[in-house]
Amino acid sequence: MHLPDSPQRQPFYLDCDTGIDDAMAIAYLLASDRVDLLGIGTVSGNISAEMGARNTLALLELAGRSDIPVAIGEHDFLATPFAGGAIHVHGENGIGGVVLAEPARTPASESAPEMIVRLARQHPGELHILAIGPLTNLAKALLLHPGLATLVKEVTIMGGAALVPGNITAVAEANIHNDPDAAAAVFAASWFITMVPLDATMQSLIEAVDRDRLVASPRPVAQAIGAMLDTYFDFYVQFFGRRTSVLHDPLAAAVAVGDLGLGTSPVVQVQVDTSHGPGRGQTICDLRWRFLGHPEQAGAHIRVVLAVETDFTPLMVDAILSL
Repeated sequence: MHLPDSPQRQPFYLDCDTGIDDAMAIAYLLASDRVDLLGIGTVSGNISAEMGARNTLALLELAGRSDIPVAIGEHDFLATPFAGGAIHVHGENGIGGVVLAEPARTPASESAPEMIVRLARQHPGELHILAIGPLTNLAKALLLHPGLATLVKEVTIMGGAALVPGNITAVAEANIHNDPDAAAAVFAASWFITMVPLDATMQSLIEAVDRDRLVASPRPVAQAIGAMLDTYFDFYVQFFGRRTSVLHDPLAAAVAVGDLGLGTSPVVQVQVDTSHGPGRGQTICDLRWRFLGHPEQAGAHIRVVLAVETDFTPLMVDAILSL
């Protein structure tokens, strides 16, 4: 069933690499009465773009939302080939080994970059793009339509690290590090960007008691995501010393929807290191405002969310349980 447009529903396009936290973000968007999810595109990252599309279609069918088109995006990155993804984090199939029924639908005939351009043209000044994987599809869409940035209301990105270490290298976060060249192009475009980096996402955790609520639910989507989290919890034990996991992508989704109070979130200049040295993939955020006394910089168009003020986990769990 397609949910009707309303003044409260924001037109959204989601770009993702459907692993475990992407699945949580999709569920969060589906549960929101503030979102009209017009389309989803997949990109290689956690897994291949092709497998990501299969996971996305299967999850949408499980949620009864086969009205939302899914387009396959770029398999390889702008300058490097896709190298197989993060199966040690998300499992061989990207969703923690959970087996979802084979989707009845096939992906859309258009590519994900083509879908981005089409939706932006159909909803000029209204479309919100949420990107929670590598930014290859967005960079390709900018090449397809050089005026694209002027048509898009806002872009929210889960990616980067401002004042904290990276999670792939000492300085680089995974989504940006996978395709720094694409990220540099996306950050240089004129659209307004909200960047939700590791600074914020590493502070948002889902605990075993929350997972237990999902697993015990009679609702299929909650059960499936609860089962997926078992693999995610296994991975994060090494960082937190207990079975828990970080909510990278769903936190970015909640920021994009406007469900969270933002803490320190300056609008600053951000550059992406595209060199081939140890800094490759670093998001270099100009945070000198801390010393200069004014948070906004002339010409800056990137809001960097360093913290959120809302306890997100209960919101997310309740949202998934409502599906």
